[in-house]
Amino acid sequence: MTVEATTERVLRLLGLLQSRPSWTAAELAAELRVTDRSVRRDVERLRALGYPVRATPGVGGGYQLGAGTRLPPLLLDDDEAIATAVSLRLASGGTIAGTGEAALRALAKLDQVMPPRLRAEVRAVRSATATLPGPGAEIDAELLTTLARACRDAVRVRFRYEARGGAEHERTVEPVRMVATRRRWYLMAWDVARDDWRTFRLDRMRAAEATTWRFRPREHPDPVAYVQQSVTEAPYPYSARVRVRAEPEHVRRMVPPEVGRVTDEGDGWCLLALGGDDLNWLAVNIARLGFEAEVVEPPELRDAIAALARRLTAMAEARTG
Repeated sequence: MTVEATTERVLRLLGLLQSRPSWTAAELAAELRVTDRSVRRDVERLRALGYPVRATPGVGGGYQLGAGTRLPPLLLDDDEAIATAVSLRLASGGTIAGTGEAALRALAKLDQVMPPRLRAEVRAVRSATATLPGPGAEIDAELLTTLARACRDAVRVRFRYEARGGAEHERTVEPVRMVATRRRWYLMAWDVARDDWRTFRLDRMRAAEATTWRFRPREHPDPVAYVQQSVTEAPYPYSARVRVRAEPEHVRRMVPPEVGRVTDEGDGWCLLALGGDDLNWLAVNIARLGFEAEVVEPPELRDAIAALARRLTAMAEARTG
């Protein structure tokens, strides 16, 4: 076997060890299509390069990539590693499409092998850095990392959660996926006490910590669709469905995903589903789209739109002095 092939296999082994907490020798051999002996040799090659690969003997044993006393040779010195981690933390909460989740995954991998002294440096830089506030709630990067690891490792998370009324309760959940919108981060998880799926806003979480309780992942709804339905309709007393005569992408540009769901109905029409605390608020937001629309439900929304039309007509016909 050539040196290039061996190097490629060792790098793939490193990627496998970073993808989940532990692997047996047989699992790694099957993934790499080599013998157990080759796996042991490749593990030794990683150790020689500075990667802290731990081996646990016995029937339930295996290999695990741990945090070392020095940063493994990722072609980064300490200053570069700190700069990379800080940049990833900022990007994980940013607004650039497609970068947040990838940055969070990279941050989780880097944080896993970063020694404690460098983690302290990253926190110091983070605490000394200010950013201009945006329209959304600011999320602590440590919370993002904690939840990302818990989703990856399938371990339960415990935290204090502030309900809409302001009361706080302790929740224990089995996390599946984080979903980010332009304004907020959400966690889709199985609520252990309520025995059902729930959506949690990260800015309402307090004192989140991963437990040592591992769980077997269960069948779950699509996280993006579930979170969107939860945040656009479920929390509100009024849920509206309106047919809009416009292409779906045009409506989606005007209606953020955390406000409403848009589905294509064909023939130039789409269905807009959204919720609100007030029918007048719904009427104003539907009217501002500027498209032909038909209210499907609730009937009370038609009355609110009619009342809004009368008020606007009176304003347009009013004369000063």
